[in-house]
Amino acid sequence: MKVKIQTMLGDIIVRLYDETPIHRDNFIKLVKEGYYDGTLFHRVIKDFMIQGGDPDSKGAPAGKMLGVGGPDYTLEAEIKDGLFHKRGALAAARQGDQVNPERRSSGSQFYIVWGQVYSEGQLRQFSKQMRMQQVQQAFNQLAAAHKEEIMQLRRDRNRAALMELQDKLAAEAQQQVRADAGMTEEQQQIYSTLGGTPHLDGQYTVFGEVESGLDVVEMIQNSPTGRGDRPIDDIEMRMIIVE
Repeated sequence: MKVKIQTMLGDIIVRLYDETPIHRDNFIKLVKEGYYDGTLFHRVIKDFMIQGGDPDSKGAPAGKMLGVGGPDYTLEAEIKDGLFHKRGALAAARQGDQVNPERRSSGSQFYIVWGQVYSEGQLRQFSKQMRMQQVQQAFNQLAAAHKEEIMQLRRDRNRAALMELQDKLAAEAQQQVRADAGMTEEQQQIYSTLGGTPHLDGQYTVFGEVESGLDVVEMIQNSPTGRGDRPIDDIEMRMIIVE
């Protein structure tokens, strides 16, 4: 399924992935309802991304802070291997891990990646960081499974046993994550040529990509912005399903 995002600067056609059916179907539903019509690309950061989908941006006066609006639901994360933040990727915005550990997506807000082109050295560092994030996530899951035991040891002030358990869980987390986990050859090739935002991989749901109109994305991400990264001149959108 494809969707055309019409703007004053031109059209962007995005293809939605079948591998992320929850996000695909929700996006199509909102487009058919006209939910996005009249909304703005309310947050634009040069060499990073353009974000839209906040219903509160419709007719918003200049200077109004935007970015917290949406429907009364969030979406289950569909973070999949092989779907990553290359230039032109369509992904779901969300609240941070502190208040959203399940990484559930906003019901409506999305962003389109622009990013940068990276050197081999930078990509090696990103790959190392990605593996560390995976190990930390595995450790957090193991710790959650042993929550009662950890709490009891803390109540008993049994520091030695607590440290022993934490070391055991850390070793299990290391074992769960492959030694070569991190960035695939495909990711490294694309990020070193086309570009993107590799530090977001594994953190947000990517559910589509731009098939045409990257030049429009480039123009939008170059737009002058003011407070809250909102473009000084509003960039309104309208969406239609492309059969």
